[in-house]
Amino acid sequence: MGEEREFDEISKFARELGVQAGLGEEFMSPFLQKLSQDREVLEEFGYYAQHNQFADRIKVNGYGIVDVLVWQIDHFKAWLDRDNTQTKENGSAMLLRAFDTFLDMRKNPGKYIRAMESETGTDYPDKY
Repeated sequence: MGEEREFDEISKFARELGVQAGLGEEFMSPFLQKLSQDREVLEEFGYYAQHNQFADRIKVNGYGIVDVLVWQIDHFKAWLDRDNTQTKENGSAMLLRAFDTFLDMRKNPGKYIRAMESETGTDYPDKY
């Protein structure tokens, strides 16, 4: 399969997720642009599209896409604690946002690593 055709297939999958997630062009266009510019993350996303699981081969300072997703889920739990349930049971949005964050993390790792190491949800004793 040629690179352009491969990207078209992956883009179609991403757009379907975007529709399921309720994410419009204001999210999808920049996401797909960033995805098209990072071959390794594109391959990771394509692997997920084909296998419905993560290859988790790419790391930024030891963190992979699964780590980003877990960190974001932790934040999601904190949002639920504040009764903000807009993303409740919206796995498509969480997946797309995790890949989007990981793409940004590849360009600016320090910002995201600091956040992942210091920002957590509220689901453990004595947090506050």
